[in-house]
Order: sequence, then structure tokens, then C-alpha cells
Amino acid sequence: MPSPPQSPTETRTEPDTSIDASMGALRDRINDCIKSDGSIQVLTHIDCDGLTSGGIMTKALIRAGAKCALSTAKEFSDAAIGLLKSRDHDFCIITDLGGGFASKLNKSLGAGKWAILDHHQIPEEENGEEGVINAWKYGIDGGREISAGGMAYLASAALDDGNSDLSTMAVVAALGDRQDQGERRSFVGKNFEIAETAKRLGMLDVDMDLLLFGRETKPLADALAYTSQPYIDGLTWNRDTCYSLLTSSDVRLKEGGRWRVPAELDEDEKKRVIESIAQFASGERATEIMSELIGYTYTFPKEDGRGFLRDAREFSTMLNSCGRISRAGIGIAICMGDRSRSLLEGEAILKDYRGRIRNCINILTNERWRISAMPDKPYITVNAQDVVQETMSGTISSIMAGAPKNSGKIVVLWTKAEEESMIKFSARRASDTASGGAANAVNLGELMGASAAACGGVGGGHSAAAGAKITKDKLDDFLKVLDENVSKMRGTGKD
Repeated sequence: MPSPPQSPTETRTEPDTSIDASMGALRDRINDCIKSDGSIQVLTHIDCDGLTSGGIMTKALIRAGAKCALSTAKEFSDAAIGLLKSRDHDFCIITDLGGGFASKLNKSLGAGKWAILDHHQIPEEENGEEGVINAWKYGIDGGREISAGGMAYLASAALDDGNSDLSTMAVVAALGDRQDQGERRSFVGKNFEIAETAKRLGMLDVDMDLLLFGRETKPLADALAYTSQPYIDGLTWNRDTCYSLLTSSDVRLKEGGRWRVPAELDEDEKKRVIESIAQFASGERATEIMSELIGYTYTFPKEDGRGFLRDAREFSTMLNSCGRISRAGIGIAICMGDRSRSLLEGEAILKDYRGRIRNCINILTNERWRISAMPDKPYITVNAQDVVQETMSGTISSIMAGAPKNSGKIVVLWTKAEEESMIKFSARRASDTASGGAANAVNLGELMGASAAACGGVGGGHSAAAGAKITKDKLDDFLKVLDENVSKMRGTGKD
């Protein structure tokens, strides 16, 4: 495998001193709260980026001697604001949530009593709000260059230089939000800088390798079968076929009775595996699959070998699984450093989570009536009602967006929300469409936000990943508005 480059594929040249000023102001507010013996509430999202950003901020506060508490939420709402107010803390820090709620926070909690650390696109009117510390305000692309975990890390570093070790969690956060969007799955912008800090501390290794799921933990056949990005027809989710392919590649699958994992392959074995997959996936997509299978890996050398936390991508999957099946507390404990009981529980949760994903994909694939696709439309809709729970909708839509048959399309999946009267939408665009797919011109954050607002709902996100929530009675209206907005954003509809 070629060695990794010594510089990022993309860098930002203009200074972003304003973000330093905002982080400095937040540091001063935190220190004032600590000096006055006040308490601080941290509220964060349940996905990997949320758990890591909340964990980073909480750990930094504890180190600074703050009295603090941490809680999670699957979304931000008026109810969440009411909960924050009822807890009567002196200051609130919200991570990976809260965009569009600045005025309500000011009204309920009071100006200067809260701060939002986030990277999702925000309404124009919030750019002048001091409490909103959002990447986009400072000319930083929150979809590619920094995650909420990265924003929390910058805040922790402003609080104390000694928090540089928390850079590892920011790396996990960025991978959890799939921000490895540079050449060969590298980081760009602030994410690259943060990863460089972790490397300099000897806490992160960056190498070029096979991007198989479970590099440090899964037997080779399982690792190939569980790899869903890229999705390989006939191999993904099919362990028996993967086992046969690897056996025919003359790759030694066991070592002294123990199954070998991808990280143990030598260069010659990796080459044989790649050649075998290329032959299996012969056709138009073979070159693309090969390109996606080789890229930068991020390894934490101080974590246990063959453990779930050694590979940063697998670490991010574990955290995401904890949040998605209502075990966010376990994920937070792991982020905060628990490597005993919580880690064992996290491993069991990950296994359960992967099983649920597999069952969901099998049902959606077999019950074809659930998927609506029209040749002249750059998107498909997926009715996942009674199959996919709300908290897993983003995960399932991401996997479906990576399937070859959906290449160049936006996947819009909808399912029942936890609130009986509501429907949750998750929209994803496959990474390979970003370079020229028919849906390239559509910003999903803007698409879902505008479509939901037109139907009395809420929505938003990033250019390639977004969500929305509406009432059930507005489903047909939403799908109609969605279609109109897609046409407008592609420049084919009427303004």
C-alpha cells in the first residue's frame, strides 16, 4: 500500500480568528461560572458525533473543576428547552443540536446563559447571535471540514491546552459523521488539523489500507461481509460467498486455530484480496469499488489490540449503535474513558445493532413495494414504516444510498416517529454521486428544511445528509413539495 501524504489534499488559507474569539468568549463564560460556584448543563445528540462532542465538553469541564451534568436528546425542540429551564443550571452548552432555536433560548433561558457548539447549517439570522458557535459562521464547511465533536474539541482546547488529548474523540466524531471526504477517505480542513494533533501526541496512526469493517476485530470473511460502503452485490451481507472468495485467494484465514482479522494481512495478501474482489465485481462498478476499498485508516495505538476501540471507524460505529438503540449512557461512559464494564456492554450493543441493520435491509430489499423509484427522478422514496425505528432511519438510508442500483440518486426514507402523530424522514446521497451524479446540485439540508417548513414541520442537516419531521396527515403534501423542490434545486423547475 502507498504511504499517506504529509499534507492534506485541501487546506483553508484564510485565517479564522473570529472562531478563536468566540471560543475565547465561551472559555471566559465557563471560567466565570466555575469561579462563582455555578453549575453547567451539557445537552447533546444521541449519534456518534453527539456522544463524542458531549463527552469532550463534559470531560473538559470536569478537568476545569466545573460542577456539570450531561444529558442526551434525539432532537432539539421546545420541550428540550423547557427541560433545560426546569433544571435551573447557571449555564447550558448544547452540542450537535439547537440550530434555529437561538431566539427561543434567549427568551427561555436568557441571553448569555447558553452556547451552541454545532456544525449544521443555520438560518442567516443566527449568524449574529453570540451564543451560536457554528462552523458555518466562520467560513468553515460543517459538512466536510469539522464535526460537532471538532467544535467541542476547539472549545476544550481554548479552555486548557492540556485537553489536546481529546483530539482523538474529535477524530471519532468526524468519522461518525462521514467527514472523511478528501482523497482516499482523508480528512480536510479543521479535521485534518485535529488529526495531526492526535498524531503528534502519538495517539493516532494514519495509514493507507483496506477499508474493511472490523479491521481489528472481525474474522476476514465477516469483515468483508459486513462492509457496506462500498456495497458489493453478492458479497455484502453474504458471509458464505465472502469465505469462498477469500479461500480461493489463497489467503490464510486462521492463525493457530484463531481467525485472522484484516489488520493482520501482509501486503501480498492484501493485493490478492483486492484482485479477487475486482474479478468478482467485474463490470462498470469494479473500478469504483476498488477505489472505495482502499483509503486512509485511523488507528489508536494505545487502545487494546484486536479491540473494538482500536480502529476509529469501528469506534464510531459502536458509539452510534449505543445512541440508536437507546443506550446512549454506555456510549458516553466509553467516551469518558471507561474501558471495563461499559466497554463490554458496548460490544454487545454493537452486535445487536448490526443484527438489526441486517434485518431491516433484508425486509426493505425483499418487500419491493416499499421502494418507489422513477427513471426521470434523481431520488427514490423508501416506506420503512413498521420496519425501521426512528433512531435508525439515518443509518439505514445511508446504507441504501451506497447500494449500486441507487448510484446517482438521493434516498429519502420515511418511518413512524416516536410521537404517534409524526413521521420522520432521513435523506442521504451516496458519496460517489458527489462528483457528478444527477442529484449533485441538491443540498439535502436545504431540501429537507424547505420541504418540511412548507408542511408545518422541521428539517435540516448537511448537503449530503439531512432529516425532517412532519405530521402524518401532511405526508402526501410533503412528497409533492419535495419533488417540486428537487426540480428547482436542479434548475429544471419553475422558480
